Amino acid sequence: MAMSVGPVENEASLSSDLFYDILRRLDGPTLASAACACAAFCSISKEEKLWDNVCSSMWPSTNREDVRSLISSIGGFRKFYADCFPLIVNKEVTEYQWNDYLEYPEEWTEAEYYGDVDEFESVAPSDFVSIVDIRYKDKTICSKVLWGIPNANEFNGWFYNCPFRIDLLTYAARDDDNEGKVFLSVSDGLPPILSMEKERKDGKLWMELRDGLRLSWIVVNKKIKQAANLASWSPLGGQRHWPTDKDFVIRFGSVLSAKDILPCQVVECILIMKFRVIHTEGEGVQTTLNLTELSMQLEDMEGAHVNGRNSLLILKEALSCRRSKNHSEVLESCHLYSKAQSELREEKMKIESRLDRLCIVTGIAAFLTFWYCIL
Repeated sequence: MAMSVGPVENEASLSSDLFYDILRRLDGPTLASAACACAAFCSISKEEKLWDNVCSSMWPSTNREDVRSLISSIGGFRKFYADCFPLIVNKEVTEYQWNDYLEYPEEWTEAEYYGDVDEFESVAPSDFVSIVDIRYKDKTICSKVLWGIPNANEFNGWFYNCPFRIDLLTYAARDDDNEGKVFLSVSDGLPPILSMEKERKDGKLWMELRDGLRLSWIVVNKKIKQAANLASWSPLGGQRHWPTDKDFVIRFGSVLSAKDILPCQVVECILIMKFRVIHTEGEGVQTTLNLTELSMQLEDMEGAHVNGRNSLLILKEALSCRRSKNHSEVLESCHLYSKAQSELREEKMKIESRLDRLCIVTGIAAFLTFWYCIL
């Protein structure tokens, strides 16, 4: 009996080692699928080291010791991946008329619109951590970590009453070991361009940037131990040659719920990435771009910036909202918001046009009445 147990135990051990070696080579989605294949894979896939490797590959910024400690404190790498790999989806874009928001609705007081102070005190700017990674054609070109929210000073009145904005490149360098600028060149896969005049005609560089760039902006709340990826992974849009001829603006983002926080119920988290061409092939050096801006801001349906107080509440709620691994569903959510926003602008223009015509007719009528009375 004793002689027959040894080989069985050795065989089981060998199988476990072999299975582990197989699973450690998989990416996140494949590893999650493999865990559903059999009991052995399910058991081995719970190993934190496997998910540590997956997160390190997906988000190189998680290799930092301080970030690793943060992830361990909020539940580990397996939970972190499950929270941050699916992207935020919000299709509950409410339909409303622009003139409903000319004044505060009856059910909203001005104090309620600008946030409840007691509720705000439960959300501190120092609770948030931004973990950001930029890829171009599957190569990481930038990893930044920002602890807290710059210029917040906890409950400073200036912060929570002014438009919310995070400029990552300005402040992340204070916490990062690498304070150098971020460049993108032909050696990274950029197409060479001879001159900006040629680029304006064919737009080859712009198309390569739009198709090749990927952004992950993970926000972690240390206090409630939750995390979410606020980026759309691939670009939602952008603008080339703006504000100068050499600038390229690329927009990422997501639609976040603002239920019980703002009357419009949903807001857009806008993530802006801006590159500037600093060298072209015509100058005798390879085409090179410099990352000049990487920022986050929140805007409501009318395009108004959300203040700091409400932004913190919205970010906190976003960490527990619905997510999806289906990227097309994420893009559909963003396009639905853009469509509703466009319809709102059109309605606003129609109302303003009617008011203009009414003012003109009223003015003419008053003028004619005045002269009729005189004559």
